[in-house]
Amino acid sequence: MATFKLKSTDSIKIIKEEKKIDVVKKEVFDNFNESILGLGKIETKSTLTNAISVMFDLEGFTNFCKQIDPQLAVPEYLSDFLSWIFSQVRKETIETTYDEGYTTYMDLPFLSKYLGDGILFLWDTEEMDDTAMLNIVTSMSEICAKYERDFLPNIIKKISSPPSKLRCGIARGIIYSVGNGNDFVGPCINMSARLQKLNSLSFCFSRRGLNPEHLEEEMEKSIITKKVDIRGIGSDELVCFFEAEYDMLSAEDKSKFKNFD
Repeated sequence: MATFKLKSTDSIKIIKEEKKIDVVKKEVFDNFNESILGLGKIETKSTLTNAISVMFDLEGFTNFCKQIDPQLAVPEYLSDFLSWIFSQVRKETIETTYDEGYTTYMDLPFLSKYLGDGILFLWDTEEMDDTAMLNIVTSMSEICAKYERDFLPNIIKKISSPPSKLRCGIARGIIYSVGNGNDFVGPCINMSARLQKLNSLSFCFSRRGLNPEHLEEEMEKSIITKKVDIRGIGSDELVCFFEAEYDMLSAEDKSKFKNFD
């Protein structure tokens, strides 16, 4: 997110037709350009990276921001939430703790991006085996569960009507660097954004490159795969989610998914 704010010293007074006029200095005015985005040289050729995109979204965050005196509640909530979710990602990564450091189940995300009502994490999968990639899916599911189980009961003691659920969409694919590599774009990022709120599901991942059969035993949850049309992505996309959550959907939401013929 880029900010641009003029200071009092950025303006000068000039006299035109015997009138004093406040004008913004040209060199300051022209500083409002693409460089403030911090992307570096945008014309730089993109590099491709195989990645897993995880998109977290706070359900009801917009309404939460409409409460009385949001300038008091929102910063306190976000401070606690962002600190909590980063600590959870670290914890889910640790396999064994030593005095000197840690061995890990998987790498930490190489990019983290705050999106206003959620957060994007990107993992580089170039040297990641299938087990490590599935560990990401398992861990993100656990973080969603911990939000309702652990974080929410504590935050409601300090904040009125905080977001009631943490949703998550996960997709694997190729991403493309922008500029000097400070940001990325790619269809898997778009896919994860669509999946985090697909037909009222709170946890969903693309079947492409992620095999749910290896997850069910570890997660002790039944995972089902169905076809669905995803706006801006394509028709008959294969997505995976928990059977127990699917069973709780309305008949209308269930009808948006397609069975295999």
